[in-house]
Amino acid sequence: MASKKTRTPSRTSKESSTRKYKKKTSALLTEKVEYVDYKDVDLLSRFMSDRAKIRNRRVSGNDVQQQREVANAIKVAREMALLPYAKRVSTQRNRPPRDGRRDRDEGRSDVDQADTVDQVDGLEGDDTEMNEGEG
Repeated sequence: MASKKTRTPSRTSKESSTRKYKKKTSALLTEKVEYVDYKDVDLLSRFMSDRAKIRNRRVSGNDVQQQREVANAIKVAREMALLPYAKRVSTQRNRPPRDGRRDRDEGRSDVDQADTVDQVDGLEGDDTEMNEGEG
């Protein structure tokens, strides 16, 4: 078997300790909230994303105990139907069909579309005349 090589750490402790970042302050601390109430929908919605997911501690700036209280309050508010479990984001995507065919009218102007409609109407008249002559 091959011998195991000792790996040297890619980062030394000096490099990681030189990075300093500003700690986020929680909305609970700035507003001096003592008790997180499940009925306070405005406060709880600050800790939720636009799709109604609970934001994590790193994003919200809460400590462990605050985050636990907020998460439990959001879950109770969801049960009481004060907050949604999920919000549907209405964005329309214009995807091409899976079979690779493009729409006939895609990329054409209104004038071009009007011409094609006239041509199709003209063809329909020709077809009926041909059918009448055959029968």
